[in-house]
Amino acid sequence: MSDRQMRGVERAIREAEARGEFKNLPGAGKPIPGIGKPAGEDWWLHQRATRENIGAEILPPALKLRKEVDDLPTALDALPTEAEVREALADLNARIRRALIGPIEGPPVAFGLVDVDEAVAAWRSRRA
Repeated sequence: MSDRQMRGVERAIREAEARGEFKNLPGAGKPIPGIGKPAGEDWWLHQRATRENIGAEILPPALKLRKEVDDLPTALDALPTEAEVREALADLNARIRRALIGPIEGPPVAFGLVDVDEAVAAWRSRRA
């Protein structure tokens, strides 16, 4: 941008400010969300998904599985018995195994199976 253009932009901003066009904007006087927090490498993707209310239903299979693994503690905490926890983990591991072995749409699966005994022990400790 040239100096002349920059001066024009600055003048337009000053005039709009004098007319009060920047008063009562949404978020005025509030801190910028996420300021001071380190941004992940895909911060823009998370921000857009949140803003547009995009859920996991549009993710490729490998990313859906990754999200399911990340959200596993919350999902397991909703189950009342150890048998149901083990069943849910067996189902998840079966789907991960199929994704690791067979061709899937999208990026490859970059993680392994969930350790059932470790997950059950964590579930027990959260319930105590």
